[in-house]
Amino acid sequence: MTTPDIHRAYNRSERVSEVVREFYERYPYPALAEALKPRRNQASQDQLNLAEHHLFWPARPFRTERSVLIAGCGSNQAARYAMNWPQARIIGIDVSEASLTQTRGLKEKHNLNNLELRWLPLEKVAELNESFDQIICTGVLHHLPDPAFGLRALKNSLNKGGAMQIMLYAPYGRAGIYLIQEYCRRLGVGTSMEEVSELTKVLHMLPQRHPIWPLLQESPDFRYAAGLADALLHPQDRPYSVPELLTFLANNGVRFGRWLRQAPYLPECGAPVNTPHYELLSGLAAEEQYAAMELFRGSMLRHSVIAYNDDEPVSTWEIGFEENQWVNYRPIRVADTVCVEERLSPDIAGVLINQRHTDKDIYMPINMAEKDWYQSIDGKRTIKDLVPDKAVIASAKKFFIRLWQHDQIVLDTTACGER
Repeated sequence: MTTPDIHRAYNRSERVSEVVREFYERYPYPALAEALKPRRNQASQDQLNLAEHHLFWPARPFRTERSVLIAGCGSNQAARYAMNWPQARIIGIDVSEASLTQTRGLKEKHNLNNLELRWLPLEKVAELNESFDQIICTGVLHHLPDPAFGLRALKNSLNKGGAMQIMLYAPYGRAGIYLIQEYCRRLGVGTSMEEVSELTKVLHMLPQRHPIWPLLQESPDFRYAAGLADALLHPQDRPYSVPELLTFLANNGVRFGRWLRQAPYLPECGAPVNTPHYELLSGLAAEEQYAAMELFRGSMLRHSVIAYNDDEPVSTWEIGFEENQWVNYRPIRVADTVCVEERLSPDIAGVLINQRHTDKDIYMPINMAEKDWYQSIDGKRTIKDLVPDKAVIASAKKFFIRLWQHDQIVLDTTACGER
């Protein structure tokens, strides 16, 4: 690339960044919460934090002190995280002063002394002169003029042994959104309140077979102006399919660890198990399974991954059941699961449903013995403590694998050295 080309690319990047900044000044996102409500009582919050910790670091002992960067924190994400992790040091950065102003209000209202806020583009995170144990960047990189530069900036700010949570838009479930984005571009629809109001009326006059209709009915983003503008009128927006996302991470020195919620990407969970293609799906390498399942499901709106620096050993996050060490895993229940017990067939004692899953086919029927095992999970005892009878250990192994695959538990592997 010649010097003039570099200057033109730089100037274009600066213009796009400024347009995005102005967009979020007009439409802070997400909608402001007047107050933050603690998600649960303290004991439940402690259990939630324990599960979250071991989701990111299965092999690391639980601790509440950590440094966390919320990159592109919006109007409430950093405040919510600071409330749930009072012993962590949280820094939230954003390019929207309007969003930061709203977050400052939440900080003052809830006395969040562990929260710091800075006006700073994600790409300039090095100016903080800090590194972090955890970096959370959800819904931001795909809005940057150079997402790869942004990802590398985050990677370079991650402590050794640290973890990142990254969310990027997915293409297929957002097909209706991209149709309307193009429609608005062709008509020159802008982002004034009047234009957003008019667009809202137009959306509800679209043919009901239009691909955007399911989102109009289900997505909370379409119920208020800022959410609708963010989805349909954003000046910079690109999605990533599973193969594109995995390549994007690898090309920028970031190692994929796992999906934040993995069941939709696994052929062992939900409808794929009963299809004629199950054996073909299960015979694929993991990356190919993920890509195939994205196509099978067809409605994924986003991909949320947990990732690490590429020099981080796989043992940091890998969960294996091939060796006998799995009996030393400590299962921890996730907070979003309900156990349905009504109107079931006689051989089923309950159905476990993780309410964060949007695919209705992902649920887990359990029998009475499995229900007893599940209810005995307390986050303290290992699997061998929960299932001392060696005569049923093979059945227990299959059960705990299913629980883990279906996002019903996370696993603490720190006890694997114990005998």
